[in-house]
Amino acid sequence: MTGVMATIPWYDGEAVARATPMPALIAALQRAFASGDYHAPPRLAADMDGASLLVMPAWKGRERVGTKIVTVDPRARPSIQSTYILSDRASGRPIAAIDGAMLTRRRTAAASVLAASRLARPASATLLAIGTGALNAPIIEAYASAFALKNILVWGRDADKAEAAASAARALGYPAAAIATIEAGLAAADIVTAATLATEPLIAGAALRPGMHIDLIGAFRPDMCEADAESFARARVFVDTHEGAMEEAGDLQQAIAAGAIRADAIEADLAALCSGSHPGRGDDDQAITLFKSVGTAIEDMTAAELVVGDAAP
Repeated sequence: MTGVMATIPWYDGEAVARATPMPALIAALQRAFASGDYHAPPRLAADMDGASLLVMPAWKGRERVGTKIVTVDPRARPSIQSTYILSDRASGRPIAAIDGAMLTRRRTAAASVLAASRLARPASATLLAIGTGALNAPIIEAYASAFALKNILVWGRDADKAEAAASAARALGYPAAAIATIEAGLAAADIVTAATLATEPLIAGAALRPGMHIDLIGAFRPDMCEADAESFARARVFVDTHEGAMEEAGDLQQAIAAGAIRADAIEADLAALCSGSHPGRGDDDQAITLFKSVGTAIEDMTAAELVVGDAAP
């Protein structure tokens, strides 16, 4: 490799994790969404014979531009793989190449907790984490950084994987335990977070309890679904971005198609929650709140800037 590309620093997964402690990353995302300085068009999504190719660009004023290239393949492990390129917008010169998979995991978890900090009850103490993939660990880390969790319940389709994920969390000092059924978790949880590739609902709206917060991370294609239509009908619904959710959020689209919710019933997006133009949960302790995310390149760029730090021009 010669020329400019040979001099670009590479930040691997370990470097990304070190540079993005959850409290700092959550705070950086809050500033980014509140500022209005970051811009991201809808991502390009293409089907690759059962896998997905996503291209996610973003820019910050005339300062920087970044692009993440992602492949999502349920048959691969890990199922999500990607690379992020951060560039100087004025010169077009690349500043850094970053492990996009780790960047994605950490910014996704941080964005969910940023929303939960506005939508979940502050005293929430029991977390149900649905899914045992690569997002499980950063999700637990992120929620534990913002809430005084007394119990973390882990569910997965494979009981052995659920126990392994809970054991790994316990080794880091988190009060985690695997559970046999989602129903048991819903009966106990204050916050439910789902990060799966499910195409059939895992969360039943009939089982939701007043005061709960539901965080739906998967279902980023119209054919995917983590929560049934009744979940949306019973909840106050929020999204990361209106445009992204309406184009890609499978369970939200299915709930709208079923007549369980209207598109104009979505209360706010992350920008409104972070700027203070929407109060979030407010003092409504009995409401069920639901945050549906599909991911936005604004989050990637914010995390990438945190990783690069003062090394970037």
